Amino acid sequence: MTCRLIGVGVGPGDPDLVTVKGVKALRAAAVVVVPVMDTGERGRAEATVLHHVGPEKIVRVVFALNERTDRARRESAWDAAGERVAALLREHGTVAFATIGDPNVYSTFTYLAQTVTGLVPGTVVETVPGITAMQDLAARSGAVLTEGTEPLTLVPVTAGAGVLKEALRGPGTVVAYKFGRQAGEVAEALRASGRLEDAVWGSALGLPGESIRPAAELDGSPLPYLSTLIAPPRRDGGRGGKL
Repeated sequence: MTCRLIGVGVGPGDPDLVTVKGVKALRAAAVVVVPVMDTGERGRAEATVLHHVGPEKIVRVVFALNERTDRARRESAWDAAGERVAALLREHGTVAFATIGDPNVYSTFTYLAQTVTGLVPGTVVETVPGITAMQDLAARSGAVLTEGTEPLTLVPVTAGAGVLKEALRGPGTVVAYKFGRQAGEVAEALRASGRLEDAVWGSALGLPGESIRPAAELDGSPLPYLSTLIAPPRRDGGRGGKL
C-alpha cells in the first residue's frame, strides 16, 4: 500500500474560501488531521474543515504551535505529532492535513511532512493550495497587492519588527504576518517609511470577530497573534504607471 500525505490549505477562516479541490481532498481522505495547541482546543483549521466533512473523520494532533522559547519542547511536540500521523498513515493509507492559509506558506505542514517521510519511507507527499490571509485581506479591504512590475514582499514578524523595517525600505507592497504582538513597533516602522496612511490590517478574516482597520489607527495596543498587514507603496503614476 502506497501511503499518501496531503497538505490541504483551507484558507484564513471563511469556509467558503476552501477550494473545490481542497474539499474533494478532505472528503476523499480516510482521516483529516488538524493541528491544535497544547490545550487541545478546537483550532481555526478544524472549525473550517467541519463545514465540509463530519467530525468522525477528524483527528486532533498537538503541535505546540506558539512554542518559540523552548526548542527542545517544540521539537519533541513535532516528533510526537509525526509519530501520530505516521501511525495513521500505516493504518489508513491516505491522510489529509488541514492547515490554515496555504500548506507551502509558513505552514506547520512543512515540518510534519519532513518528519513523516523519515518514519514512513516511500510516503507520497502532495499539497492542495489554499487562499492566503493576504489575498483575503486585499479582497475585503480593497487593497491592491501588486501592479505592473512591482515586487511583493512577505515577512513574518514573529522574531521582531526588524525584518519589516528592512522590507519597508524596498519597493513594492510589503505584507506582514503575525505582527499582533509587535503592533506598536509596526506602527512606528510604517510612519517612518511614509507608508502608514495607505496601509491596512486585519484579523479573524471571514469570522464573526473579523476586524479590518486602517493602520493609521494602530495605537500600540497588542492585537490578535494572527493579524495581517498590507503596506502598499505610493502609486502616483496614474493608471498603468507601474508597467
